[in-house]
Amino acid sequence: MSSSENFPNSTNFVDLSNPYHLGSSDNPSSVLVSNVFSGVGFSAWKRSMIIALSSKNKLGFLDGSISQSSSTSFTYANWYRVNSMVTSWILTSLHRNIAESVLFLQSAHEIWKELTQRYEQSDGALIYQIQQQLYSLSQ
Repeated sequence: MSSSENFPNSTNFVDLSNPYHLGSSDNPSSVLVSNVFSGVGFSAWKRSMIIALSSKNKLGFLDGSISQSSSTSFTYANWYRVNSMVTSWILTSLHRNIAESVLFLQSAHEIWKELTQRYEQSDGALIYQIQQQLYSLSQ
């Protein structure tokens, strides 16, 4: 056996840890989380999405650590393709009205930031209100 047979060459080696890798089962209509976000329970939905996208090694598209390449860069096509897939996964997990309100943002990161800014605060206020009601009931 020659030494070249011991190591995969670049034409047949797939780096599954590469965030630009999409598996054969990844498609835009895949539902990653069981609960569609309808405006209530943002924290639970967000956590479910983080878990699902982490398992696919795509969190960098949400937090912005995998930023858009220059359109002249050789990585741009890969970034655009995977960003589109992550965007589709997010939109699929949102109620239609919410999805339509973020549809024209340019990246999964922008959509994630917008949803977080819009709904994370309301969850905190709702939790506080529920805690106050529970406290008054216990008295």
